[in-house]
Amino acid sequence: MSTLLSTVAAKPKTTTIKIIQTSDIHGNFFPYDFINRCPGSGSLARVHAYVEEQRKTYGENVILLDNGDILQGQPSVYYYNFMNTEAPHLCAEMLNYMGYSVGNMGNHDIETGHDVYDRWVKQCKFPILGANVVDTATGKPYLPPYTTIKRDGIKITILGLITPAIPAWLPENLWSGLRFEDMEECASKWVPIIKKTEKPDILIGLFHSGRDASRKTGDWKENASLEVAKNISGFDIVLMGHDHQTFCKHVPTANGDYVLAANPGGNGNYITDITITVTKEKPVGNINFDAQVVSIKDIEPSQAFMKHFEAQYNEVEQFVSQKIGTITETIETRPAYFGSSAFIDFIHTLQLSISGAEISFAAPLSFDATIKKGDIFMSDMFNLYKYENMLYVMNLTGQEIKDYLEYSYSIWTSQMTSPDDNLLLLRSKPTGEDKSRSVFAFPSYNFDSAAGIIYTVDVTKPKGEKINIKNLADGKPFDLQRTYRVALNSYRGNGGGELLTKGAGIPQNELTKRIVSATNRDLRYYLMEYIKQQGTLSPRALNQWQFIPEEWTTKAAERDYNLLFP
Repeated sequence: MSTLLSTVAAKPKTTTIKIIQTSDIHGNFFPYDFINRCPGSGSLARVHAYVEEQRKTYGENVILLDNGDILQGQPSVYYYNFMNTEAPHLCAEMLNYMGYSVGNMGNHDIETGHDVYDRWVKQCKFPILGANVVDTATGKPYLPPYTTIKRDGIKITILGLITPAIPAWLPENLWSGLRFEDMEECASKWVPIIKKTEKPDILIGLFHSGRDASRKTGDWKENASLEVAKNISGFDIVLMGHDHQTFCKHVPTANGDYVLAANPGGNGNYITDITITVTKEKPVGNINFDAQVVSIKDIEPSQAFMKHFEAQYNEVEQFVSQKIGTITETIETRPAYFGSSAFIDFIHTLQLSISGAEISFAAPLSFDATIKKGDIFMSDMFNLYKYENMLYVMNLTGQEIKDYLEYSYSIWTSQMTSPDDNLLLLRSKPTGEDKSRSVFAFPSYNFDSAAGIIYTVDVTKPKGEKINIKNLADGKPFDLQRTYRVALNSYRGNGGGELLTKGAGIPQNELTKRIVSATNRDLRYYLMEYIKQQGTLSPRALNQWQFIPEEWTTKAAERDYNLLFP
């Protein structure tokens, strides 16, 4: 009897892993907009529905990641940040329920302050990363720099980084005891350590930073994600956030290779869905990456999610439904782009009142917000003031005030050479989803006007020659050499928007020396308390500044209004 032996080649093993990323959720947990009191798009409720469908196919090989800026925005997160601090934080509860594997710290998470984000980090049942968030007392990372996940024998290491420009935006008390390293320098330090100690099959960068590396905020590169991807060898995937710009592309690296880079944008309207196919075949293996940005706007929210968090939903709804006062006229941000407005001047009035300053700077923080005539509810406060900024009083000279305003209006207005030109500085080609309307060339939350002084803005003049300050609002002369007490929010006072640095010419490291005082609560709180005390508001435009020449700007304003708000 003879035996025939045949050799059959072993079939290579193929593993499929799904990486799903959310970023810049900004408290958009439920499919409801608690600010405008209407159904909302996106939301973690819709993300959960999408993820659960993927888990039906891929099971535990679905890895869910969040890339920061989740603790600020909608009242649903504000309430659990600052109002109900005894209950488990809703954000941690939701992320745990949804089965997130990894989170990353964002600048707006830091904005909530140590009490909030330290509590949140402890309650999350997964690591919140931040390799370049350094504890100044120890010199070591304040948060885990990276984590490694195993699925079907595949090792995936995830390195977390945050935009380092936080000192240019936030008061130091919110990030006391911390410093923020340059992203590229930090990655160059940690990648060799990861390669040596973890030996991962796949290395992912989870970076709360955008892709426009040319943009500097103070001394920091605000959006360095693609620079890290290109210059630091070893990454297979770089997941981005912060700039709210959807993106999905293989980008070339300095060593001639390619890295997959993806960004889901903001507010939970999209997710990035990356399918990793790993074929292990000795002596070599093969890894393929297929990625897409997926809209979840039209997905039915998860009913299981909504039922599980029904009590918290009702609690937030009750919070935003509180009546705090009455307003006699509808106010909105739209007029603020064309002159003195009741909306912005109400904020100016409050800032001057609670600070005792002589001059106030403020900008429309929401592009298009409205407070309707009638009862004012807690929800309206998030339209009136979008961020949790403190109020600073700073010492600025008259010349610095003028230069500050010159910079503001140079990014706000065009230089008109004829009556047919645009008054406002608009992009030649609108970008983003809504291409039906024109958009500003620069962010409108940096369009600071002033109160406490009487001035004109001559839009026929170039930058540096637009502003003519006639006198203080009380009739006293304005002196370029004198030092004035100026009220402005903490974002601006720390260098945000660069109006103090590039505009007024004050070095970034000198700004803190100019701060005379700072509130210990955010401006929204003071606005709320002011309205409660007043009972009824009748805000009016102060009419302390205007665009000239009026025979040009009046008609140009009408045209530009229709371009911005068709």
